[in-house]
Amino acid sequence: MLQTVEDFIEEKQEQKIYEKLRDLIKQHTARVAIVGLGSVGLPEAVEFASAGFTVTGIDVSKEKVSKLLLGISYIQDVPQEQLCKMVKAGKLQATTDFSCISEMDTITICVPTPLTKSKEPDMSFIVSAMEHIKGYLRPGQLIVLESTTYPGTTVELLLPEFTKLNFKIGEDLFLAFSPERVDPGNGCYYTKNIPKVVGGVTERCTELATLLYQQAVDTVVPVSSPSVAEMAKLLENTFRSVNIGLANEFAMMCKVLKLNVWEVIKAASSKPFGFMPFYPGPGVGGHCIPLDPYYLSWKTRMLGFESRFIDLAGQINAQMPAYTVSLTMDALNDSNKCLRNSHIHIMGVISFCNEGIAL
Repeated sequence: MLQTVEDFIEEKQEQKIYEKLRDLIKQHTARVAIVGLGSVGLPEAVEFASAGFTVTGIDVSKEKVSKLLLGISYIQDVPQEQLCKMVKAGKLQATTDFSCISEMDTITICVPTPLTKSKEPDMSFIVSAMEHIKGYLRPGQLIVLESTTYPGTTVELLLPEFTKLNFKIGEDLFLAFSPERVDPGNGCYYTKNIPKVVGGVTERCTELATLLYQQAVDTVVPVSSPSVAEMAKLLENTFRSVNIGLANEFAMMCKVLKLNVWEVIKAASSKPFGFMPFYPGPGVGGHCIPLDPYYLSWKTRMLGFESRFIDLAGQINAQMPAYTVSLTMDALNDSNKCLRNSHIHIMGVISFCNEGIAL
């Protein structure tokens, strides 16, 4: 079928939109917006600013915005000196006003994705962010979702909203998913040297998102789709959740067998292949491991598949705070003391509080 003049002109315009955004990213003149200035968004904003981009952080929290404008770091992994330097240089600014989205070239969404009380995905923060930005979108922008979520979110939740606005994804608006990977307090791995997985809705979307992250991150790993990138993130944290659950169950078995679980793990760790040590603890803390596997189990349950490993690991890990309390009681009894009125120092108290254990 012969191409019409109108189709040819439209194709050339779309090519120009893609090439313009590509060149802006390559030249570090693209204006970068980061929506959500928490433990993921702020370190990333500082990294892009350090790479030479002009970055605008957007958050509904006036307190976070005020601190950032003063050059005050409220995130452990963001050095005060580096943040202050970027703010003073005019490379990093912040606002609660979403209307600035119309001036941005790239928009990265880094908002929380918690669970409901019934352990189902709470997408309200993503939906809210999308509602805030969609009225200010224009042709020639790249949107990347980083919030950890279930496979299919980018295509099933975000894509339809943007197409309703008459955008052609991959032609005049570009959409991708790149899961956050942070390990708060880790002195070896941080935003710049942690590889970024990127999956775009179209080939051009993947190319532009990959190019963007290559300007600020050492290694970028493109994949075939947003769903692959979403699933990869869930595999990472489900792997940890299941193996921590196994380590916790081993600890309980070792107690029954009157064995030292730490000695057992140390002995097994001497094997140079086929084994990776995981360690028992009073529960599973952090922002990811207690939540992310349930995003996957919820999604597969909707499709008629029960993820038994995820659910079992969750049950084992959830009982560890109470089990740790029982061990504490046994230790006190062995010293002829009772739990009541005892002074107990707890490090890692969040694991206990999340389960409602009162000490």
